[in-house]
Amino acid sequence: MPVIDWEGQQVQLAAGESVLDGLLRIGADVAHSCRAGVCQSCLLKASSGQPGMASQAGLKAAWIEQSCFLACVCYPAGDLAVETPGAGVRSSAELIGMSWLSPTVLRVILQPEAPPVHRAGQYLTLFRDDGLARSYSIASLADEGKIELHVRIVPDGRMSSWLAQLASPGITVGIQGPAGNCFYTTGAPDQPLLLAATGTGLAPLYGIVREALEQGHCGPIWLYHGAANSEGLYLQAELEALAATHPNLRYRPVLRDRNGSITDFIINTHPQLKGWRGFICGNPDFVNSLKKRVFLSGMASREIHSDAFVPAPPSS
Repeated sequence: MPVIDWEGQQVQLAAGESVLDGLLRIGADVAHSCRAGVCQSCLLKASSGQPGMASQAGLKAAWIEQSCFLACVCYPAGDLAVETPGAGVRSSAELIGMSWLSPTVLRVILQPEAPPVHRAGQYLTLFRDDGLARSYSIASLADEGKIELHVRIVPDGRMSSWLAQLASPGITVGIQGPAGNCFYTTGAPDQPLLLAATGTGLAPLYGIVREALEQGHCGPIWLYHGAANSEGLYLQAELEALAATHPNLRYRPVLRDRNGSITDFIINTHPQLKGWRGFICGNPDFVNSLKKRVFLSGMASREIHSDAFVPAPPSS
């Protein structure tokens, strides 16, 4: 079985064991979160050996050239020597502001050490000094010069509780990214857009809708935000004001206790979606359900962009 070398320690992987699980078994301090190859927080670099193409799927070309890979989905055929990626992959940012958007959603503003190069709707991974990592979608536009995140405060959540209770403006955090392909692109300014989110899935859509309007998108834009009840909504005033100044934008909050399923509500409102482009973000069940329904309603698969928010395992 393959042997993994990490900072002078060696571990032989068991059958079916990933590089991440093998390293955690020997007590290695490796950042990780989703364990599903989505958040990219477990990014490592192979200083020797081949990690395999499957563990590099979705990574930037520059990272692949540096032999970076995702440890949680890496099952190498041979021995590997691995290390933490360098400054070309991870950088730092100063936490410059925090404010509550709702009783459970915290707005976090970061000032990166270098000008941001993200697209609204992508995500980055946030690192504490102790290596704890979580991924959050970016709500801000790159030309704003800062990075805005919307963090849902989870009971006993290690990162969210730290941000809500202990972190304060002025501290430095690590960041990695951006990553993800859920963002607005120009070229079809008349195309109808459907944006739908649950929870903090609104964060990337808040950036995407403002990016589309800033780029002169003139086709109809429908933005839906679903929540169990009114306490789950946020940014209502900002979105209503945005819609008031842009006649092609319609903002619709959808409450489960009043309107029922957000998926059914959207499809009943838009039974025919041929020629539309969609952006769907939020919990995986919602994202997968609505992706299927909009496809069956005529939206081409290439026009469906999504970001499912995979929660970190409770022990992570």
